[in-house]
Amino acid sequence: QVQLVESGGGLVQPGGSLRLSCTVSGSTLDNLAIGWFRQAPGKAREGISCISGIQRFLYYLDSVKGRFTASRDAAKNTIYLQMNHLNPEDTAVYYCATKINRSVCSGSAGWYRYWGQGTQVTVSS
Repeated sequence: QVQLVESGGGLVQPGGSLRLSCTVSGSTLDNLAIGWFRQAPGKAREGISCISGIQRFLYYLDSVKGRFTASRDAAKNTIYLQMNHLNPEDTAVYYCATKINRSVCSGSAGWYRYWGQGTQVTVSS
């Protein structure tokens, strides 16, 4: 059973930064595709980026390009999402999700099997 635990959310002012963490148990990162998603109130869950087991990075949202960076620490079995220059439109619950797959990843929420509990990010002055 693969489990994911997110952390790092909170309240930040516009223009500020946060780093989200997603710690994985039950498998090593090399065997997993991990995606980052967010869901704002009243909106559909949307894919932000993903990392496959062979470290293929894909960004799906134009609105986060140049501001968000996904990375991973294999020694800690943890994936990070560094978020800079945050704006109120980034306010949402952020989730990481995973599926056992070494080669590819996906921006589609339905592709993933395991989900973290989510962490709230609020951007407000």
